Amino acid sequence: QVQLVEPGGGLVQPGGSLRLSCAASGRISSILVMGWYRQAPGKERELIADITSGGTRRYAVSVKGRITISRDNARDSAKDTVTLQRSSLRPVVTADYYCPEAAKIGEGLPRYRSWGQGAQVPVTS
Repeated sequence: QVQLVEPGGGLVQPGGSLRLSCAASGRISSILVMGWYRQAPGKERELIADITSGGTRRYAVSVKGRITISRDNARDSAKDTVTLQRSSLRPVVTADYYCPEAAKIGEGLPRYRSWGQGAQVPVTS
């Protein structure tokens, strides 16, 4: 079993930067893909980016070029950590950010097993 922990995202000003981390523990050797999703109030959860254990990255078209996803999954580490960095936040992206993990890919999409508890990121106007 895998556990995911996301520390809080904090308050960000428009045009400011954002850095979120998610640490996985437990059966981390089984993790193939880790990702970041966001959910704005009244909207569906949407993909921001994901990354495989081999370092292959995928970004949503709406954020490509403005964010970076990275992953620290060293063999001798007891944790697998995925980090999201984003600059130049627009004023309307207040949302909850979630980190999922998957052991398998089916029909080209990760089959997520576990989700973090969510990190709320309010953006001041």
